[in-house]
Amino acid sequence: MHWERLSEDVYVFTSDRYAQVTASLIVSGTVGVMIDTLPFPEETAQIALFARRRCPDGVRYVIYTQHQADHTYGAFLFPRAEVIAHAACRDILIERGFRALEAARQQSRELAIVKLRLPTITFTSGVFALKLPGKTLEIFPSPGHTVDSVSVILQEEKILFAGDTIMAIPTIGEGDIDQLRASIEAVAAMPLESIVQGHGEIILRGEIKDNLRRSLNYLENLQTKVRQLVEAGGTREEARRITLESCGLQRVLLSGVVTQLHQANVMALYNRLTAALAPAAEPPAPESAAPGTDPRAKAGPKTTRSSKATGKSASKKAARPAKARPVRQAPLRQAQRPAAPKKPRAKAATQAKPNKAAPKQKDRSDA
Repeated sequence: MHWERLSEDVYVFTSDRYAQVTASLIVSGTVGVMIDTLPFPEETAQIALFARRRCPDGVRYVIYTQHQADHTYGAFLFPRAEVIAHAACRDILIERGFRALEAARQQSRELAIVKLRLPTITFTSGVFALKLPGKTLEIFPSPGHTVDSVSVILQEEKILFAGDTIMAIPTIGEGDIDQLRASIEAVAAMPLESIVQGHGEIILRGEIKDNLRRSLNYLENLQTKVRQLVEAGGTREEARRITLESCGLQRVLLSGVVTQLHQANVMALYNRLTAALAPAAEPPAPESAAPGTDPRAKAGPKTTRSSKATGKSASKKAARPAKARPVRQAPLRQAQRPAAPKKPRAKAATQAKPNKAAPKQKDRSDA
């Protein structure tokens, strides 16, 4: 893992072990806010030590940008923090997150100490504002990659923490391509100084316009090529031959992982368009690999299909994101706290302390 100082009070950590996934620390006075965590305890434990040196009163909040393991598994190392997320994130974690973690533990012993933390503060729509001394964080839905995806903007510095809404390759996974395009277009309209991607390098102001244009161009090419193939009666094998380069991106991004993500995009879109265009009496044969499965699972802790929605359930959630659990509706700028009583907070001193040396620094304070 390495870290970068994006501004005086903002630090970004990038995993060396898993698809360049990022987590960020914002320091406000004597407390901190984490936006996502890293999937392996070894790396997030280093972040926890780093945070204790810069935040004497500890990390007060952890914000999940969505439910997937590479964003949530490290939260147990901040036991005193409230966890903020979209209400759908909590629902998904309850539905399948614990089973996915148990399965992941069978494949990686180092995940044995992970304890999945559910969000304690949730919202469903609008903007949830988190005000701290000298800092204002605004959390808002940005669906498309997943139904529960959110992004966070640090208003004073115009830094967007975009989660997987913005990454080296737009990835629909279990989400919806039209929603993802709309979310990226909304980001493109914001006056930003920098964007912290869910995976990949920080995008600085002068690079934002070109990066977002390239992402939107990729999604348009992808959708056009797959739709033309489906309408012409093309097969799944033909769909798999739609290359990353023909859609406008290069294989070198994310150390080559983009090729797997692109193939997942192609097959997810092919399956959905086939189902939508085929006669009701002749549904398409099911794909052997679930269309919502993230190929990054081969490289990290998301090693089971249960960690993501598959098949029809994913399509339903992508098609009706606004109707997820209406009973949880919360007014603008207000949070909804689950009724279940909180567990006693553990003392920070009891947390696992890594024996590894401090992470490498890549200072970008002059960005």
